[in-house]
Amino acid sequence: MELFFQQLPVVVNALNAGFIQTLKLFAVTLIGAFPLGLLIAFGSMSKIKAISLTTKFIIWIIRGTPLMIQLLIFYYFPGLVLGKPIWGGGESGRFFAASIAFIVNYSCYFSEIYRGGIQSVPIGQQEAGLVLGMTKRQIFFNVTLLQMIKRIVPPISNEIITLVKDTALARIIALQEIIWAGQAFMKSSHGISGAIWPLFFTAFYYLVFNGIVTVLLAKFEKKLDYFR
Repeated sequence: MELFFQQLPVVVNALNAGFIQTLKLFAVTLIGAFPLGLLIAFGSMSKIKAISLTTKFIIWIIRGTPLMIQLLIFYYFPGLVLGKPIWGGGESGRFFAASIAFIVNYSCYFSEIYRGGIQSVPIGQQEAGLVLGMTKRQIFFNVTLLQMIKRIVPPISNEIITLVKDTALARIIALQEIIWAGQAFMKSSHGISGAIWPLFFTAFYYLVFNGIVTVLLAKFEKKLDYFR
């Protein structure tokens, strides 16, 4: 027990540094995937067959393959084709590549949720808007979008919570997120050799993080009750 308390400050400092990287990846993914997902949803619903079929094909590929494989492809494949890495070296290059992979992956999942939300709004409301002289843009932002947001909050919340845990996959390209920081103690890093308990300790960070995200999403959903 005495050894545990001696090692605890070193472990906490290392895990905090890894958690900051996890938090950054989480935030960047949401910032990029929310708007991109909406654009992809519009593409999949396009009346132009070439656009809709191409978009649906891309969504099928992204949703049908593991995120871990996508991370490897995004990080290593351009270098194999061009003969040199395009992401730059070091931690910043790995973070950039991981961010792009996560944004593309989650935007495809979000796009299907957006599409379902948009198509769930009765078409009669759009027709009523046209009768009232509203433009299609006004109908979308003032009628469809507000109702869509209310309907997609639960499934989007599930994806966001999944994203918190999926950030751990970034270690496959050696991004030093929190799981990587926990594993480092098993490899004689930080002056502590063969300690496995720091890896288990990372679960506490995920539980707290997910708890905060869950509370915030629940409050946001409650604020949208006026749509009922």
